[in-house]
Amino acid sequence: MPINLGTRELGAFLTLAEQRNFTRAAALCHLSQPAFSALVRALEDSLGARLFDRTTRSVELTAEGRVLVDPARRLLRDAEAALADVRDHAARRRGRVAIALLPSLAAGWLPPLLAKFHRQYPGIEIDVADVLSDACIERVRAGSADFALASTRTATLELHTEEFCRDGFHLVCPREHPLARQKRTERLELKHLAPYPIVQLARSSSVRQYVEAAIYPMQLRTVMELDQLSTVAGMVRAGLGVTIVPSLTLFHFADPQLATRPLHAPALVRRVYMLRRADRPLSTAAAGLHEMLMAAKPRFDPARTR
Repeated sequence: MPINLGTRELGAFLTLAEQRNFTRAAALCHLSQPAFSALVRALEDSLGARLFDRTTRSVELTAEGRVLVDPARRLLRDAEAALADVRDHAARRRGRVAIALLPSLAAGWLPPLLAKFHRQYPGIEIDVADVLSDACIERVRAGSADFALASTRTATLELHTEEFCRDGFHLVCPREHPLARQKRTERLELKHLAPYPIVQLARSSSVRQYVEAAIYPMQLRTVMELDQLSTVAGMVRAGLGVTIVPSLTLFHFADPQLATRPLHAPALVRRVYMLRRADRPLSTAAAGLHEMLMAAKPRFDPARTR
């Protein structure tokens, strides 16, 4: 038989144990005396034990009642703490959000938005994983990330996927390079890069995959493959080659020794997708950050690729 030990019953029991008087205890619980007495009797019936000895002059705890006092206090305290915790989470005063996203977004676009979110909700813990697309998807699938921003679209029922933003590509080269001196009114196309050595990101990078798909069947003169954009910038600065990178990564190349130019390459547009689990809603904290990021999507200007 299930035991009825709700907070209402526990509160009534502890109040009567302290007051030793039905009238005072009922008043403190904001109940009529008959309703209060019925609540205590229901608790005793549920436990199968008498908790109070009642006389016309006094109310005393039985041996069973004395056994229940400390556990009842702990249960009531834990229940109140749990309810307060839920209220804090609902009000975004507490909580945790885990997100995964491409390093190019994590390093440039994301930080000021996270700073704004932290100012508004300082009690929410934020976990950020700056990883490549496959790792982003796997983190959401495994439940270690609430949502992710990746450049790979997945066709699976367990994940909800929507396009988040688009990103054009730029050439980056030394400031004195012939491509930097080309007239700004002249379109810079992928074929113009064919004679020059190219510093590329590793084949596992979505950026590299986008570039190779756009130039096929043409091939670029790849002289180096690297994992980090900051290393690419150093190699280009040293004159070892030029590179092709998305617009959202250009902050890595903000250097007086380097020049950037938009590429006229309509087929070379990187798509970034927002992914989250389809079978569960976001927590209140995660929904708040998701809402802020969706409202601050990077804007893509297709005119710059024409």
